[in-house]
Amino acid sequence: MKIVFDFAGVLFRWQPAAMLQRELPHLAPDEASARDCVTQIFQDYGGDWGDFDRGTVAVPALVDRIARRTGLAPADVQRVVDAVPHELQPLPDTVALLRRLHEAGRELYFISNMPAPFADHLEARHDFVRWFRDGVFSARVHLNKPEPAIFELAAARFGGTPGELVFLDDHGPNVLAARALGWHALQFSSAAQAETDLKARGWA
Repeated sequence: MKIVFDFAGVLFRWQPAAMLQRELPHLAPDEASARDCVTQIFQDYGGDWGDFDRGTVAVPALVDRIARRTGLAPADVQRVVDAVPHELQPLPDTVALLRRLHEAGRELYFISNMPAPFADHLEARHDFVRWFRDGVFSARVHLNKPEPAIFELAAARFGGTPGELVFLDDHGPNVLAARALGWHALQFSSAAQAETDLKARGWA
């Protein structure tokens, strides 16, 4: 069985509301206002940010587009973009799970919606990314989850049939999209839960 990981929210911390409270306290002084800012800036990872994930817009144009659309100051938008790599800190429990799977000889892969500069940053900074045999970053293939095409491309690259692929992702629509294509997919809530589910099915 080939085990495929998502990155943000699974292998790396992704708590955008908390990040905005830290980075833009004048705009997001509390949880409710932070959630509103998350909606404005990230648009549920569609729109402007979705194009950034897809690799079809670079940072300067992204900042300009978000600032024009939301009325936020360009400097504030730039501050958020600059903060994302620092928000994407490894989750120790998931890294430990990844290590156990790697040491057990499991075939490890990833699919991540990730803009190109952040993908470059993660690869350069974290040695454990090398434990993956291969992976797909959205910006490098110009496809985003949950589009079926990104899963089809990944399956072709990783080899085997969809039934030989198990996908761990924290976002429900991505899990459903993978299942619709015949993958095994588990919705991730914690490393402990994921490991229990993998072991129960004989995959870890």
